[in-house]
Amino acid sequence: MGAHPGPRARLAGGLLLWYAVLGGALAWAVHLFGAWGVDELTCAGGSDRVGAVPLRLVVALAVVLPALATVGALLAAALVWRRTTPPRPGEDRSLGRSRMLAVLGIWSNLLFLTIIVLGGAALLVLPPCQR
Repeated sequence: MGAHPGPRARLAGGLLLWYAVLGGALAWAVHLFGAWGVDELTCAGGSDRVGAVPLRLVVALAVVLPALATVGALLAAALVWRRTTPPRPGEDRSLGRSRMLAVLGIWSNLLFLTIIVLGGAALLVLPPCQR
C-alpha cells in the first residue's frame, strides 16, 4: 500500500476542491441570471408568467437551487478543511495549500450564500413587475 493516492482519488479530490472553492460563485452567477434576468425580461414583456409557470415560482426556483448548490460547496469546503492538516516543516506543502483553499471556500461560500438569500428575499418579498 502506497502513501500516495491513485490517479482517480487525486482527480476526485481535485474536483471536490474546485467545487468547494468556486461552487458558491458559480451558483451566485446562476442566481443572478436566473432570478433577476428572468424577472426583468418577463416584466419587460408585459407578462407575469414564464410560459405556463407563474413568475414567482420560477424566481423561487432560481433562488433555492443556487442556494442549495452553495450549501453543498460550503459542506465540501468544510470536508476538505477537516481532512487536511497544517503541514509540518519539511513536509509536502500541497496539503497546506489545499487547507488554505478550503478556508477560502468556507468564507466565500458563506458570503455567496448570504448574497443569494438576501437577493432572493428582495425578489420574493417585493411584488414582481412593479410599474
